[in-house]
Amino acid sequence: MSHAAVRTQVGIIGAGPAGLFLAHLLHRQGIECVVLESRSREAVEGTIRAGVLEQWTVDLMQDLGLGERMQREGHFHRGITLRFAGESHHLDFEDLTGGKRVTVYPQHEVLKDLIAARLAHGGEIHFGVRDVGLHDLTTDRPRITYTTQDGEPQTLHCDFIAGYDGSQGPSRQSVEGRSEYQHLYPFGWLGILVEAPPSHHELIYARHERGFALLSTRSPEIQRLYLQCRPTDTVADYPDELIWSELHQRLETADGWTLTEGRIFQKGVIGMRSFVCDRMQHGRLFIGGDAAHIVPPTGAKGGSGCVNVTGCSGGRPG
Repeated sequence: MSHAAVRTQVGIIGAGPAGLFLAHLLHRQGIECVVLESRSREAVEGTIRAGVLEQWTVDLMQDLGLGERMQREGHFHRGITLRFAGESHHLDFEDLTGGKRVTVYPQHEVLKDLIAARLAHGGEIHFGVRDVGLHDLTTDRPRITYTTQDGEPQTLHCDFIAGYDGSQGPSRQSVEGRSEYQHLYPFGWLGILVEAPPSHHELIYARHERGFALLSTRSPEIQRLYLQCRPTDTVADYPDELIWSELHQRLETADGWTLTEGRIFQKGVIGMRSFVCDRMQHGRLFIGGDAAHIVPPTGAKGGSGCVNVTGCSGGRPG
């Protein structure tokens, strides 16, 4: 079997938000890049993850010419509601920050926009690759070896490599001399996706003696809700009836508001952890996103944090 070789300026490992935003930022600067992704395009675009974008992420998408569908289909919230013992307190972000808002636009929809635009501009994204290896990182000719989805061995010669392949990818493992720090929290979240229209026009964060609850949304037809649980709990511990009972109790209020129920079509227990790798560079390899640091989903910062690092790496719009 022949071993093909190609060359680019920057090889990007990972087609998540960080890697794809970097590809667009480099393209705007006239820098060639190739993106490698282990998952299929269908898996990347179909996995429902985070749904909240901060203002500067929205501004970046607009600046890159990628925000048309987001502006049309996204939901823009002035703020959030904090609920204590059934009493609601509204935080008006737009008023307090001089116009900044919360945008609910699911991450997989962002990825669809980034992928479509990159391919439309002639960019290269190779999905379904495997056996990814990083070589010669401390030389001026680093390279990435991998196998294509058709089973062909390939070598990508680069000037630099950007490792945005998450916590399980090979990029972090290639950073020599690194130290890793992790903190595991003594609680988890049971997350569910529900076929139901939004119960509230903004996110609700509720503190209750039975535990925390969060009401969010993903689309006009899908709600995202969370319950605080033990990190050792499993979805088998939470039949639908128990989930709705807990949500009603933890989100209850005296002002007449009611929670809209629907069919629960996805459940999962999320362990809470923070992680940081103290080195983000080894030779001509630079890592970012979950390969370099992980924050728990409690503050809706994971996706925005990845994009923030990418903006610093690829040149934030002025």
